[in-house]
Amino acid sequence: MRLFSFLSTSQKGHLSLFLAQIIYAMNYSIAKDIMPKYLNPISLVYLRIVGATVLFWLLSFFLPTENQKLSNKDLQRTFILALFGVVINQFFFIYGLNLTTPINSAIIMISNPIIVFLLSYFIFNSTTSSIHWKKWLGLLFGILGSLTLILFKGNFSFGTDTWLGDLLTLINSTSWAIFLIIGKETLQKYHTVAVMKYMFLWGTILLAPIGIYFLQQENWSSIPSNIYGAITFVVVATTFIAYLLNTYGLKLLSTSVVSMYIYMQPFLATLFAVLLGKDTITLTKIFAGCLVLLGIYLVNTKK
Repeated sequence: MRLFSFLSTSQKGHLSLFLAQIIYAMNYSIAKDIMPKYLNPISLVYLRIVGATVLFWLLSFFLPTENQKLSNKDLQRTFILALFGVVINQFFFIYGLNLTTPINSAIIMISNPIIVFLLSYFIFNSTTSSIHWKKWLGLLFGILGSLTLILFKGNFSFGTDTWLGDLLTLINSTSWAIFLIIGKETLQKYHTVAVMKYMFLWGTILLAPIGIYFLQQENWSSIPSNIYGAITFVVVATTFIAYLLNTYGLKLLSTSVVSMYIYMQPFLATLFAVLLGKDTITLTKIFAGCLVLLGIYLVNTKK
């Protein structure tokens, strides 16, 4: 982040989270094009984790060694972080998306800030538990804005055809919330890449038996070049870059602010659709987008 040295610490955190949401907003449809037609969801999950592991370890060799050596206690802690932030998070999101619709997945994922607030307040008793009324109001605005943007796209229904995928996506959302809460302390102690490289290494090891099995079953020669491009995007952008940006933002900002940025995804997805000529700007969408931005602002403000 030396490229943005002119920005304050807080501004760097917000920029990182904003860029991550751009990637996530694009990922819903891109990942859906890959599976299950060309790759089994488990194969895609394992490709993401292995690819990110390689990239994080390669990047670590080009960074200063300071703050990269973890203590034995924190090294063990990265195993727990990998379980919630990589294994459960990745597996249940991809597999859930395969069994439900992108719009259902987007709606369920906006539960993440709610889960972060509730877990912080009632269970983890973290610093986030001191929640001012502005944060609750911001959370409400974010929910209303996101729901408005998503529901106006249509084709939404929770039913018997998608219930399993919807449930898996909810587990994914809960797992990511737990990671955001318990991962902040470790990320603040060490370089972001140092934590990420061990997290993804644990993920690679944990999912190796099932991941390698499914990769061997794939018919790689039948996959067209454009799908290989989509796979590359999911591995490099959605996993490596987005994780790096998200965790860097978590290092600099509060857990509640990081989780609130998920409300930017439907807002940004709508903007992409407009730019591609697949959607139009309406007063309703402008109003919904303003609610999302106002919600993020309120959650970020002090008492």
